[in-house]
Amino acid sequence: MPAPAPADPTSGHRDVENLIARYAELVDDGDFAGLGILLAEATFAGSGTVVRGRDAIEKMFRDMLIIYSDGTPRTQHVTTNLAIEVDEGAGTAVARSYVTVLQALPEQPLQPIAGGRYHDRFERRDGHWIFVERRVRINLVGDVSRHLRQAT
Repeated sequence: MPAPAPADPTSGHRDVENLIARYAELVDDGDFAGLGILLAEATFAGSGTVVRGRDAIEKMFRDMLIIYSDGTPRTQHVTTNLAIEVDEGAGTAVARSYVTVLQALPEQPLQPIAGGRYHDRFERRDGHWIFVERRVRINLVGDVSRHLRQAT
């Protein structure tokens, strides 16, 4: 049974928006352990195999992204066009958004390297919102050779 709805009906919307922003921060910080924690209860579906669970998600990011001497992938994920629908009574939410990935390196000027969409599902458990699914569809691909270990 879902937890009771909070008194402020906009709080669920803001909590979900913050989770979406937190994902971008963790990727850009190269904090793959943090991503594993953030997505521990989620199914993650991207261009590869569907992954679930804290350890598997952390490993997927470690295996997929190139990390530089500053400990980051030298990226900035910009999430826009957020459309969030919260059902406070059910303790569920869905969100759609766009993502643009920017990257800059000493030998590479700032440039967009990918663009796509996120489709997310959330649940409120024990009074806190969590990711339960993130589906990523990248449909615009630039030079990802300095971002992905096995650029496609």
